[in-house]
Amino acid sequence: MSEVTITDARRKLAALVDDSHREPVYLTRRDRAVAAIVEVDQLQQLLSDAEELADIRAVDAAWEETDRLGETPIPWEDVKRDLGLA
Repeated sequence: MSEVTITDARRKLAALVDDSHREPVYLTRRDRAVAAIVEVDQLQQLLSDAEELADIRAVDAAWEETDRLGETPIPWEDVKRDLGLA
């Protein structure tokens, strides 16, 4: 893990961007990480993974609520038929 103070980062931004292709570069203020420089492809993958995880958590929560309420899920084919989509 690479760390650099924000003050130092101002002086060597181009080199830090190059370094971020190998690993994230953490920017620190008062010895605490406050931001990071990451490669664009890695950021896009992280955002995509976060969205997928949020979807999975929403499905899990829906199933838990169904169980908690003692409801019976409606089959997707029935929903499509009721909406005129089948």
